[in-house]
Amino acid sequence: MAKNEKEVKNNMFGFGDENVAYAKYFKGTSYLNGLVAPDDNIDVSVANVSFEPGARNDWHEHHGYQILMCTGGEGWFQEEGKPAQLMKPGDVVEVHDGVKHWHGATKDSWFSHLAITKGTTTWEEPVDSDYYNSLKD
Repeated sequence: MAKNEKEVKNNMFGFGDENVAYAKYFKGTSYLNGLVAPDDNIDVSVANVSFEPGARNDWHEHHGYQILMCTGGEGWFQEEGKPAQLMKPGDVVEVHDGVKHWHGATKDSWFSHLAITKGTTTWEEPVDSDYYNSLKD
C-alpha cells in the first residue's frame, strides 16, 4: 500500500469515483467526490479531489477563485513564477482570479484536498515531468 493510501481512501469527505470527465487535464489518476454543485442560489462548487501518487493536474487558471484545503496525504501546489509548496493535512491555499497554477500528489504519497471553486477554468499545458520529478518532498 502506498504512503497515505488508507487515509485518503477513507477521507471523511468521501473518496469519490475516478475523475474521467477531467482525465484529459491530469497526468495519472484522480478521483472526484462532488459535495456542492452551483445552482441559482449558490455560485461555488465544493469537491473532494483525491490523487494517486504522482498524479497531478495541468497548469490552469480560474476566472473567479479557488480555495484548496488539504484533507489527507501529501501534495504539491505551485503558482507560476513561485516555488512549489508541499501541502499536508490542514494546509490551505487561496488561488486568486487569473493566477496560473497546478496541484497534485507527491511522487510517493496519495493526496486529497477540498476544492472550493467559483467561476470557470482555462486549462493549459501539462506540468513538465522532468521538473515534477525533481521536486523534493
